[in-house]
Amino acid sequence: MSATMKAVVLERYGEPEDLELRDVPRPEPGPEEVLVRVGAASVNDWDWNLVRGRPFYIHLFCGLIRPKVRIPGVDVAGEVVAVGSAVTDLAVGERVFGDLSESGFGAFAEYVSAPREALSRAPENLSFEEAAGLPHAAALAQQALFDVADLQPGDTLLVNGAGGGVGTLAVQLAKELGVEHVVGVDAAHKHEAMRAAGYDETIDYRERDFTRLGQVYDVVLDTRSTRGPRAVARALRPGGRYVTVGGDTSAILRVALLGRFVGQGKTFRLLALRPNQGLERMRELCERGVLRVVVDRVFPLDEAPQALRRFGEARHTGKAILKPGEAL
Repeated sequence: MSATMKAVVLERYGEPEDLELRDVPRPEPGPEEVLVRVGAASVNDWDWNLVRGRPFYIHLFCGLIRPKVRIPGVDVAGEVVAVGSAVTDLAVGERVFGDLSESGFGAFAEYVSAPREALSRAPENLSFEEAAGLPHAAALAQQALFDVADLQPGDTLLVNGAGGGVGTLAVQLAKELGVEHVVGVDAAHKHEAMRAAGYDETIDYRERDFTRLGQVYDVVLDTRSTRGPRAVARALRPGGRYVTVGGDTSAILRVALLGRFVGQGKTFRLLALRPNQGLERMRELCERGVLRVVVDRVFPLDEAPQALRRFGEARHTGKAILKPGEAL
């Protein structure tokens, strides 16, 4: 009889409260896969969108009528318990982390089997809860700031949606580069944690619209996409760069379709994420003490609906984490 495990199971698109914690067969690693005992997983937009089946494009990737992905969970950190026959550079007992968004998801469980290429050795000085909050958000922040926006030490930077996982990492990456003034936009209850992460100035979006304050920036990183390109252009210097990593679908489409027409050399880009690229660099920064993960709350697996709801309603600061109990 095959071994079983506890997992958060998605049977149909709906609401987080429709998820169920069940006993399911424990996966076996294929030749090029690694079986990981999950120490922790974090909640991301991919999970929130997958569970609800919204926006509609989720159906194109994850199943038109019913979800093909049975177990959500993009970010994982844990311990290797078995390796496939073709895996020679990871051993049982090593601590690993990674982004499974292109590898079938599955982190909301006690075990997950993932391709070797989706996993890296986890930072030695981070707990599983901290390490699980790093892969997806850090890749978004790093690639948006440096690969797309070409952030430079003398630039000024504003981050919209600054109190979440991406925003609390982005400010630390900017400061490590030498950016002196970083402004964060988010709800007031997140401002203390945002300042602790490194923001020099905070704006409560409920009180002030950053596009109408008369302040301009070299780079705007947007995790929420609550404004169209014409509005954001008011907050960009001539030659400024805007990059969005997610948020409101209609605003993202406006960026893609209309951003080129704003003028004054201002550029508007949508990040096409390359999962897990740059994780070695992120591990190095964590182990040097330069980068830390802000953990919002740690939920047990049976409270996955509450964790997803908290994330979806943007009540979290940093990363919402799921942590299995003792694996079977």
